[in-house]
Parts: sequence; structure tokens; C-alpha cells
Amino acid sequence: MINAALPLIPASFLILLLLSSGCSQSASDSDNRGKDTERAHLVAVETIESQASVIVHERDGTLKPRQSVRIFNQEEGRVTELPFFEGDEVAKGVAIVILDEELLKAELEKALATAKQMQLNLKRQEELAKRLAVSQDDLAQARTDLRVAEAERRVLQTRLGYTRIRAPFSGLISERLVEPGDVVPRHTHLMTIINPQSLVTSILVSDLLLPQLNTGDPVTVRIDGLGEEPFAGRILRIHPQLDEKTRMGTVEVILDPIPKGARSGQLCRVMLQTARQHRITVPFNALQRDAEGEFVYRLDRQQQAERISVDSGMRIDERVEILQGLETGDRIVTKGFIDLEPGTKVEPVN
Repeated sequence: MINAALPLIPASFLILLLLSSGCSQSASDSDNRGKDTERAHLVAVETIESQASVIVHERDGTLKPRQSVRIFNQEEGRVTELPFFEGDEVAKGVAIVILDEELLKAELEKALATAKQMQLNLKRQEELAKRLAVSQDDLAQARTDLRVAEAERRVLQTRLGYTRIRAPFSGLISERLVEPGDVVPRHTHLMTIINPQSLVTSILVSDLLLPQLNTGDPVTVRIDGLGEEPFAGRILRIHPQLDEKTRMGTVEVILDPIPKGARSGQLCRVMLQTARQHRITVPFNALQRDAEGEFVYRLDRQQQAERISVDSGMRIDERVEILQGLETGDRIVTKGFIDLEPGTKVEPVN
């Protein structure tokens, strides 16, 4: 066998090789760290725009019929007919309650006979007066008796008409409080009629908001029993007097048109829109606060974050009004605030 002789490598050369390799690795790590240091901070931004916005105020109310009449009797007696029940539709002029009228009919016949007798008596007195066979006092008395008898007849005719109570308007029976056969005294609440096509709700509004509302203003109404669907309405009436303790006024809102399924007594929520004007607003989360006050982060021309002090106004849904500090066209940071400081290089990701 022949052994080939390997060349010997000096130790000094190996040391230089190791040092060179270590320096190369250190330079590579340094470059990577430099790149990491220059990497931009990722944020979400929004460009400021002036938009027309409104303030929505929600108030709770209860639906009730605007047209509702409680039916009372003006004559006492026994109820003979009561043909309608709760939920029944009635037309205007239809008899809804009939009372026993036999006694009044008999009294009216008596009054008619008395009036006829008084008329004959007056005629006889007038014939005698022509022959000067009766005094003027007797003639005047006969005329008075006839007028009294006629008045009594008219009273009984009117009372007889009260035994038939008719519907004052077309609507629904909402209450039936007596039954046929009941004997009712005068001025008893017998039943109630409502107009289901005139549903309104009354809401309470503060005296600060009332000047911004006007009769006829459109509103949006949601009825809990009918889901989340909004329905159109309008302000029907604004009451002139406020409650002295709460400083709240009453505003009546009418549904127009009446939605299918809406009923008296349902809970509803009325959304009032006021103060429509152009505003600069930002997302509520974009507004930052610390001991120095309110501020936002704005992007400058070098894509660096800068702190801008602002004055905020009212909150509108998930945004807040900015009264001072920002202008249309500014770009502000809305997300990515962790470790964000003024002067930080940022990169928008949205």
C-alpha cells in the first residue's frame, strides 16, 4: 500500500479563518437588526371628511288610539240588546246598545194626547174670545198649557231616542262592560269604541330638545311586538306646557301609515333626528386621552405619527365630533396604538 502524504495547515491560518467567519456572521446579524429597527409600525388610518350628520334621540312610548270614545247611557233602564263584542267592527250610525223603551213610549203617547187636548181647548177659547165670552187671561192660559204640553212631548221624544245608542264613528269595540238584561242607572260606562287607524304615541322630551322639533317632522318608529323593522311616522302635536319638576314636554307622534299588526298598548321606540349639519367626526376609538388632554395621531408627509391636540364635541353613534384640531384631508390613526409614539414611522394596512 502506498500512503499519500497530506499537506500540513498552519495553526495561524486556522485562527484567521475562524475570526473571519465570526466577523461575517456578526455583520450579517447587525444588518438584520438594522432592518428590523427600520421596519414601519403597522396601523389603520382614516382620511378626515366633513359629512352631514344628524343626532338621533330614542324615546320610549306606548301606542294608543287617538280616537277613542267611552259609551255612556243618558237614560236608565234594562239593556235589551247588545249585539257587538270586543274586537267586532262597527259602522258609524249603527245601534250598538238598545235599552228598554216601553215605559217612555207610554209616557210619550200620554204627552201626545195631552197636547192634542190642549190644542182643542185653545181653539175653543179662541172661538169664545171672538164673541167676548172669555177673558184674555183665560185665553193666555190656554195658549200656555198648549206650549207646556208640546214641550213635554219633545222631551219624551228626545229621551226615547236615548234608548238607542249609535256608534259615533266607524271603529272597533275595545270594551264591553255590561250584558243584556242588566239594569243600568244613568251615566254608566257601557262600552268603548276605538279607531285602529289613528294610532299615536306620546313621548317625553326635554326642554333643551323641544326647540329643535316641529309639527310634521318625520320620525322613525320601531314596535317591539313587530320586530326590528322601522316604520314611518311624524310629529302630530307638541304640547305647550312642560312639567315643572322634570322640565319635560309631551310630543305626540302618529304612525303614517299604520303598519299591519300594530295594536293599542304595544311598546314602541321613537327615533327623533335633530341638528342636521356638516361635522368633522372620528371613530370613538381614535380619540386618545391622557393627563395633557385629548389628542389623536395624525400622519405627516414622511408617514410618521404626530400627536395632535383636539377638542371633542358630542358623540354620534360610534363616532365623536371634533370641534378643533383637525381639517378635511388629514389622515389619522384609528388602530394600532400599542407602542405608538410621536415620530414613529408607520405603515397603513387598510
